[in-house]
Amino acid sequence: MDASQARAAILARIRANLRRAPQPAAAELAAVADYLAQHPAGPRPKIEGDLGIRFRAMAERSQSTVDEVARSADAPAAIARYLAAQQLEPRAVIWPTLAPLDWKGAGIEVEARPPRRDESQGSDRIGITGCFCALAETGTLVLLSGPDTHASTHLLPETHIALVPASRIVRDMEDAFALMRSERATLPRSVNMVSGPSRTGDIEQTIVLGAHGPFRVHIVVAVEE
Repeated sequence: MDASQARAAILARIRANLRRAPQPAAAELAAVADYLAQHPAGPRPKIEGDLGIRFRAMAERSQSTVDEVARSADAPAAIARYLAAQQLEPRAVIWPTLAPLDWKGAGIEVEARPPRRDESQGSDRIGITGCFCALAETGTLVLLSGPDTHASTHLLPETHIALVPASRIVRDMEDAFALMRSERATLPRSVNMVSGPSRTGDIEQTIVLGAHGPFRVHIVVAVEE
């Protein structure tokens, strides 16, 4: 049984104990939607000025590096420059949604598949993704899992590179979830929020990058999609 089936089974048992039908009726779903629409938001920090500038500043504070291109089509060339500057091999796994970009022209060898989990088969060191949106408040990437947006692509490789359309930079987490509700009929299996490289300070209060995921996060903001 996969996670979605297990979750459905648990919710069905809860509904049965509440003496409700196995699946929510249309009236229940409408009541939930109305509650979410009418429920007042809690206190939120005031964010003034350009969201893109704020996002970049906060992302860099979290030890991500940030570049900017005019169009999404320019991202492969910018990523190639970044890889060369970091002395990294121009080879990566990418989300299938990014396959139409001209990676070959930029000199990057890509495969549109999830990263290999078995290091004996050769680990994938670079993962390139898009994002659902990004948060100006904290410089955070919001990534939704799906058949063409594999969560493992930004979790397993040592280097995570993300392409962020400037139009998808929102103020904060509340705006991100409002956007999900408006654009998605159902929430995905997982919602991941990435604020810089993975890190831990468990040992002697010393920050170590890459403890539970990538130790490099590079963001390319595209002014136009």
